[in-house]
Amino acid sequence: MADPDALSAEDQQLIDAFLDQLWTEYGLADSTLAAYRSDLRQVALALDHGVALAGAQRADLLDCLGRRQRAGASPRSAARLLSSLRRFYGWLVASRRREDDPTALIDSPRLGRRLPHTLTETEVNDLLAAPDTQTELGLRDRAMLELMYATGLRVSELVGLQRHQVNLRQGVVQVVGKGGRERLVPVGEAAQDWLEAYLRRARAALLDGRAGTDALFVTARGKVMTRQNFWHLIKRYAARAGIRQGLSPHGMRHAFATHLLNHGADLRAVQMLLGHADLSTTQIYTHVARARLQDLHRQHHPRG
Repeated sequence: MADPDALSAEDQQLIDAFLDQLWTEYGLADSTLAAYRSDLRQVALALDHGVALAGAQRADLLDCLGRRQRAGASPRSAARLLSSLRRFYGWLVASRRREDDPTALIDSPRLGRRLPHTLTETEVNDLLAAPDTQTELGLRDRAMLELMYATGLRVSELVGLQRHQVNLRQGVVQVVGKGGRERLVPVGEAAQDWLEAYLRRARAALLDGRAGTDALFVTARGKVMTRQNFWHLIKRYAARAGIRQGLSPHGMRHAFATHLLNHGADLRAVQMLLGHADLSTTQIYTHVARARLQDLHRQHHPRG
C-alpha cells in the first residue's frame, strides 16, 4: 500500500535541487530551507493525483490554497506559502524547467497590519526592578534593560555596543544600525546612572582580568553578550516580574516608542531615535498608542 505522505521521486528530486540552489547561491539558514521544504511538500501532497509539482497550473495551486483557507489557515500563513511557491516557480522558469510561472496571476492575501505587543509603563517598571542589583550579573542586566528602554535600541545594536560608543559625559550612545546608518541617541539620567554603576562595579569583575574585548556588556565568562543570552534574560525577568504574555527583547523597543508617543513625542523624532529609514515603519506605533488610549478611555471614562 502506498504511503499517502510520500512524495513522488520526481517531486522529491526537484525540491532537493531547488533547496540546493538556495543554499549555494544565498547561504540560507537550515531553518529557512526547512520552511521552504515543508511548504512545497504540503502543496505537492495536496495536488490532485497525477499532477506533479513542476507541472501544476494556476487552477491547481488556487485549489490547494482554497482548501487550506477552508481548513482554517490564516491569511498570513497563506501569504507565506504563496511566497514559497513564487520563489520555487520563479526558479523553474529561470532554470528553463518550465516556460510559465503559474503563480504570476495569483493575488496575495490581504494582510491586516499586525500591531506589536507593548508593555504598560507599570510592567516596564516591574521588569526593570526584577534583576538583583546586589550582584554583578544583576547590575549588568539592570543596566542593559534600562539602556534598552531609554534608547529603543534593537537587540543586535544593544549587545553589539562597544565601550567607545557610549559617552556618559554627554549622555548619548553612538549606534550603527541597519545599512550601516549611524545615529546618536540620548541615554537619559536613569539609564546613565545604571550604566555608570555597571562600569564602576561590575564589568571589570566579570572580565576578571581577561582582556581582548571592548564590548560594553560581557558575560560571566568575560565573553561578548549575544542575542540568545539576552533573550534568556528577558524571559527570566519577565517571569519574575509576573508578566504573563509572551515578551521578546524587541518588546522593550516597542515600549520605548509607544510610551514616547503616549507622552506627546513627535513622530519624526521617534523615527530618528529608532533609526527607521521610512516614516511609515514608525507610524505603526501611533496605532498602538491610539489603541492604548482607547482602552484607557473605555476603562475609566464614566460613559466609556
